[in-house]
Amino acid sequence: MAGVEQRQNKSGGGGKKKEVKKETGLGLSFTKDENFGEWYSEVVVNGEMIEYYDISGCYILRPWAISIWEIMQTFFDAEIKKMKVKNCYFPLFVSPGVLQKEKDHIEGFAPEVAWVTKSGESELEVPIAIRPTSETVMYPYYSKWIRGHRDLPLKLNQWCNVVRWEFSNPTPFIRSREFLWQEGHTAFATKEEADTEVLQILELYRCIYEEFLAIPVTKGRKSELETFAGGLYTTSVEAFIPNTGRGIQGATSHCLGQNFAKMFEINFENEKGEKGMVWQNSWAYSTRTIGVMVMVHGDDKGLVLPPKVAALQLIVIPVPYKDADTQGIFDACVATVATLSDAGIRAEADLRDNYSPGWKYSNWEMKGVPLRIEIGPRDLANNQVRAVRRDNGAKTDISRVFLVEQVKGMLDKIQQNLFDVAKQKRDACVEVLKTWEEFVTALGQKKLILAPWCDEEDVEKDVKARTKGDMGAAKSLCTPFEQPELPEGTKCFASGKPAKKWTYWGRSY
Repeated sequence: MAGVEQRQNKSGGGGKKKEVKKETGLGLSFTKDENFGEWYSEVVVNGEMIEYYDISGCYILRPWAISIWEIMQTFFDAEIKKMKVKNCYFPLFVSPGVLQKEKDHIEGFAPEVAWVTKSGESELEVPIAIRPTSETVMYPYYSKWIRGHRDLPLKLNQWCNVVRWEFSNPTPFIRSREFLWQEGHTAFATKEEADTEVLQILELYRCIYEEFLAIPVTKGRKSELETFAGGLYTTSVEAFIPNTGRGIQGATSHCLGQNFAKMFEINFENEKGEKGMVWQNSWAYSTRTIGVMVMVHGDDKGLVLPPKVAALQLIVIPVPYKDADTQGIFDACVATVATLSDAGIRAEADLRDNYSPGWKYSNWEMKGVPLRIEIGPRDLANNQVRAVRRDNGAKTDISRVFLVEQVKGMLDKIQQNLFDVAKQKRDACVEVLKTWEEFVTALGQKKLILAPWCDEEDVEKDVKARTKGDMGAAKSLCTPFEQPELPEGTKCFASGKPAKKWTYWGRSY
């Protein structure tokens, strides 16, 4: 186990590391509050989520991370299938002619596109792009497959990887040169159908964040400036990281309008024999979700996984003493795992005899397992187990008679508590304000700002320009669908012009 080796190496290397190890209680050298960036990098490696790779910005996703992705994928895939979306797979490569067909779109992505220029030793006659997203890969074929109204709606999704090369701060899960995602691409006869689907998909994204990852998000619409390149409008779910005071776009659902249909000639004949252009959507969420989860819930002991997405919901650890009935304790651990597994709980026992119980506690805390069960001689004698929660450290003795229902109840409580605590922390960061002076102060205090805005692009550009600095500029995050009342005469916080809406602002990832 890499995490095991790492901690052994750390604890053996010089006095300074040892002191830190004592302070944080494990192999983390950094605390979440004091050095968030270093803490995050360490947690994702020590928690066995990723391993660094020899190409900058690329990471190995280890089973502990992929299992979380698979749980979300199973949920989302089943939900979109209910909506009659079908899975497909398109090639990774894009020809330059097709990529450059939609001018706004390619301008938005141009700096990030990676190109294949050689095959063996020979230069390619025409370089080939690697998909940063698949609109231009897929839509020439939509134009071929859609002829009449009976061919609509066309609803396709693919689970794949994409490559976006240009950026300054690679961060595991959050910003990587290659990442996994799903991308849905749908075409409809009417705008109404497209509008409806945009919100249906956005609700599924809310569900992934709030109900699976226990992360509160805001549903809203992006400003014109932040809208998907070449699209009509973009909706998103926005999360917030209180430790850094940064918003993070959780997932996006775009209405592309008829722009791509025009460029790629995706036309159809309606019931009356009239020619029309289709209305299109595209929507995606990626492995970024996992990084947001680590940032929101992790602590100074390591990862904290919500039970719904944890590969392992419960770890059983034997705690034998010198003269104890070790075999009896081990048997009780195995029996406990069998009982819980039969009830559909993802449980395992750690019966390794070369590690102390205390070391195992720390190891599984680092990996974020939601619930630990300890079985020692006294527990064996009393036909009970001791349960310890990862989220708050609370300890409870449980009779083995009521084991399954008690454990299920505790996992539900952990899931809910993680969401409640995250929401409380997020809400404490929200600052509602109306003036530029208040805005600058709140920004310096790492706040998530809700302010009245005139909805003008030049004003947003001006806000970016005026807030540039070491921490990065502020921008609009989204205009929430749930709008507070906007009293008549309210002025825009940045321009003093009449405000049209309340919008969230802040720094972002």
